[in-house]
Amino acid sequence: MSSADCVAVVSRAERGIDAAEVVIETQVSGGLPGFAMVGLPETAVREARERVKGAIAASRFAFPKGKITVNLAPADLPKEGGRFDLGIALGILARTGELPTTRLGRFEVLGELGLYGEVRPVRGALSAAIAAGRAGRGIIVPRRNLDEVALARGVDVRAVEHLDEACALLNSPDGPIGRIEATVSSPQSCALDIADVKGQPAAKRALEIAAAGAHHVLFVGPPGTGKTMLAERLTSLLPPLDEDEALEVVRIHSAHGSFDPRLLGGARPIRSPHHTASAAALVGGGRIPRPGEISLAHRGVLFLDELPEFDRRVLESLRQPLESGSIELSRTHSRVCYPAAFQLIAAMNPCPAGRACQDSDCVCSPEQQRRYRGRISGPLLDRIDLRVQVPRLDSAVLLAPPSRDVDSAAIRERIAAARRVQCARVGKLNSALSAAEIEIHCALDADSRRLVARAMDRLGLSARAVHRVLKVARTLADLVGESAIASRHVAEALAFREVAVD
Repeated sequence: MSSADCVAVVSRAERGIDAAEVVIETQVSGGLPGFAMVGLPETAVREARERVKGAIAASRFAFPKGKITVNLAPADLPKEGGRFDLGIALGILARTGELPTTRLGRFEVLGELGLYGEVRPVRGALSAAIAAGRAGRGIIVPRRNLDEVALARGVDVRAVEHLDEACALLNSPDGPIGRIEATVSSPQSCALDIADVKGQPAAKRALEIAAAGAHHVLFVGPPGTGKTMLAERLTSLLPPLDEDEALEVVRIHSAHGSFDPRLLGGARPIRSPHHTASAAALVGGGRIPRPGEISLAHRGVLFLDELPEFDRRVLESLRQPLESGSIELSRTHSRVCYPAAFQLIAAMNPCPAGRACQDSDCVCSPEQQRRYRGRISGPLLDRIDLRVQVPRLDSAVLLAPPSRDVDSAAIRERIAAARRVQCARVGKLNSALSAAEIEIHCALDADSRRLVARAMDRLGLSARAVHRVLKVARTLADLVGESAIASRHVAEALAFREVAVD
């Protein structure tokens, strides 16, 4: 049997936020009718046989009567989903002479087929388009994936809605079929503003520091004091994503299947999973691992409300990504690393009853309070830079007319200036400084060293906690444009760790 008896179509499989090349080899031979598929396909891939048959029949093409064998190479790479349907159908049609085989090599193919020939969207289309461009080929994608592949610059992307349209494209690859100029929307202003939050100056100050240096924050206070409002408004203080950051974020959301068009406009993601979320939902998982909430919050905010209500094992799974900014998921057939450089904003009540435990009306015993706070481990708390009390507001503050004296736009300018200083100094934000970089860029004078030494004795700070205090102090100095850390910066950074939680 000659090589002409076999037709090859290139597609892409999911592999984290990357897209591994898969060659769909289609062979039609004599004998009893049959449709065999090999190459480690899972159930949804094997079911492509029925979808492809229906789509070809609905498109009024003749389905071959011999034995069809489809090989998905490489054979040891797990394949899942309906993303190979369109490539399989085009390979069969090329083998039966309906399509020119020489033109298949110009494009990679991605798309799930319906029984009537419609082409449905798939996960990971952006990563597949980027990989196709690197390989020097164009790519055929479902039309509903077009928005997310807008960032794949310099790639010949063709979007189709039906199998007929894909066949017409391949019969005339230099024509306009499927060629649509995708545009990236401009950044849009955030509807949420820090000025909406009445009172709470300490919490607002903490948000400004957190936004300037990408630090993690824990709000502690009774219900109804504005903890959720504050957390939701952190993204209004952050600068919009640049094109490279948006590309990275969109690839993660595309791999998850939760693409949000607002990401193309530079909006930073904010994720707020419920406290019943499992560890797999938070960090990612599955037979072929998909991104979890911490990766979907990459370059944005992960808000965990009611922090002690989360399962302790779930919270402990955050410790490694909080340090490294990534998460590695290992399975029998695959190992995937997802980015997870998020800012953690957590909120909790001071006691199980949700009241301020220092008030005389609190019904919780000291033991109940201790057990409640003990649900959060010391090592996890150690990784949170800023702890802030969010007290009840008195009636005068709550009922006062709204004030727009300090809004998100004004604070955002200070934050952007501080971030520019940090990036010019060491190429990263202060929260990402290594131990060696802390020694260089967070040097202390004699007064500041004595202050830190006393705090270590009084608060029992670990070496990690001291490093985080120094990073916050460095951010405080950057916010006011000072090159050296002063004792007042260290004192303010230490004050944000004195809130008793554990």
